[in-house]
Amino acid sequence: MRMNLSAEPGELELRPLSARSVVLSLLLGTHPPELPVKDLVRGVEPFGVGGSTVRAALSRMVAAGDLRRTDTGYLLSDRLLERQRRQDEAVHPHTRAWDGDWEMVVITVTGRGPAERADLRARLTALRLAELREGVWLRPANLRRPLPGDLDRVAERCTARPERPAGELAASLWPLDDWSATARALLAHIARTELPADRLTAFAAVVRHLLADPVLPPELLPADWPGAALRATYTGYQREVTDEMQTCRE
Repeated sequence: MRMNLSAEPGELELRPLSARSVVLSLLLGTHPPELPVKDLVRGVEPFGVGGSTVRAALSRMVAAGDLRRTDTGYLLSDRLLERQRRQDEAVHPHTRAWDGDWEMVVITVTGRGPAERADLRARLTALRLAELREGVWLRPANLRRPLPGDLDRVAERCTARPERPAGELAASLWPLDDWSATARALLAHIARTELPADRLTAFAAVVRHLLADPVLPPELLPADWPGAALRATYTGYQREVTDEMQTCRE
């Protein structure tokens, strides 16, 4: 699934999901993420994916390492189980009251190749850190999660209180207005979308957008921040799909 911003800020261009993406969306939203073939076939029908198409997609996904075949059906691979964990955390982030401290990660190892640097940047971004300048990453210390221990091999971690006003610093690190505009566009799009396939496409875009939410303390967010509304809307949809899948099993 791809989500593009059009020339007008906040407007969306959503491309339909492939059979693979439909299957992944269903499994990523299922706990535990394993379904029998018959349930998958029935589950994807409302989204315009036929039985033969989904079976072919399942075979390709096993070959690609996306899924594992089990005695009862198909299960997400370990790599995608980690993606589900990140998705769950994006929808229901674990936060704590903010006391003004910031997490800071300073990269200390040099001489790494482009691939290693890109991987580290992706990991730090996934941890909702932002780069202040080359090699210096930080965020408000309001998330209830430890940083991975293996970061100690390449970086120093510390707590800081920058002299720059916190709201001004946050606004310089994350495109908060752009994120908010896209979130509002998604909510408006969902409100006028009825077809199951189009709704699934929209909610897949919601998950992708929530993964980019910096989850800042409320006092550092612009007024009327739509993060909570977007999460509540997605949670309602997830419950709806789960109920429909349960009905298919009965």
